[in-house]
Amino acid sequence: MTIAPLTLHQPRRLAVGAGTIADVGTWAADAGSVLVIATPITAGFVDRLTLSGRVTVFDAIPGEPDVDTLNAALDAARQSKPDLIVGLGGGSVLDVAKLVAVLWDSEQTLADVAGPNRVLGRKTRLAQVATTAGTGSEAGIRSLITDPAKGNKIAVESPHMIADFAVLDPELTYSVPSAVTAATGVDAMAHCVEAFTNRRAHPMIDGFARMGFKLAGKYLARAVRDGADTEAREGMMLASYYGGICLGPVNTAAGHAIAYPLGTRLRLPHGLANAIIFPHVLAFNQPVAVSKTAEVAQALGLGENLSPRELLDAACGFCRDLGIEMSLAAHGANADDLPLYASEAHANRRLMDNNPVDMSVEDVLAVYRAAF
Repeated sequence: MTIAPLTLHQPRRLAVGAGTIADVGTWAADAGSVLVIATPITAGFVDRLTLSGRVTVFDAIPGEPDVDTLNAALDAARQSKPDLIVGLGGGSVLDVAKLVAVLWDSEQTLADVAGPNRVLGRKTRLAQVATTAGTGSEAGIRSLITDPAKGNKIAVESPHMIADFAVLDPELTYSVPSAVTAATGVDAMAHCVEAFTNRRAHPMIDGFARMGFKLAGKYLARAVRDGADTEAREGMMLASYYGGICLGPVNTAAGHAIAYPLGTRLRLPHGLANAIIFPHVLAFNQPVAVSKTAEVAQALGLGENLSPRELLDAACGFCRDLGIEMSLAAHGANADDLPLYASEAHANRRLMDNNPVDMSVEDVLAVYRAAF
């Protein structure tokens, strides 16, 4: 097997640990104007950034940000003319912060930069402060934004979107509800597992992926059980960060492709959509990724020498034990809509082509029906 060349981008500076959010102010002491992009909830952490410059807060970021959200954030940036942009929130917030950082003072539009390596540059500094442990967006060079007109996600990928400073402060995740902790934790784990079992898998990324899913196996249930368990929260922030690193050079595969229509069509939160689909794709891919799937199963405590059926049941049980409702019907899905979801997921070749097994539209539809 030939191993493809790999380029890895990571934040120029990373702070990990309780209270490290305050390091942003020290690092950015010379910033005269700062735009903080947040949600109404995460805006409550702005004071902890200890910023000394003029601070503007844009907090109108919904769970699945779309083009209108981005345009509103760009307007806020053009009014405040920031020296520094701080993303303070979960993956949606951090994704918007990246795009605002490269577009607010540029001639380029979102359409100009869609796809890989089309951003021309960035003049404004970018700090990314994660408040959830899920997407690992603080680690990476990719941003996703929903296009309501087409009902799909626009992906932008560029090394110009890497953070100058990323912060993993577990104290910011104490207040994340257990249901969100569970779903986003499975999403972080899925990033690692899908990169690990990927057609484009790489030995170096395998190392990050292993660290990530092992941390999830060790700490996710604990973080769900006790939100103020600092060790577990920090472990999950690291798992999420490692997953974010996996996304850049290798990316996810069928699991995420199949989850996306559940976000754009059914309006399910990204983490929850991935948690529902994760066990089904893990079991589907097992026959061609036997040893790697066995490693994942062992790290998550699912058992050894499992058949695909046993693996599916054990992985569903893992998610259910975290309190995740695994039935699409219970989340409002309509059986008649599943073929549409399947055709849209199957058309996402950016991710589907990474899967270790080719999946037909019928295979994808079978996953939705099994999850129904």
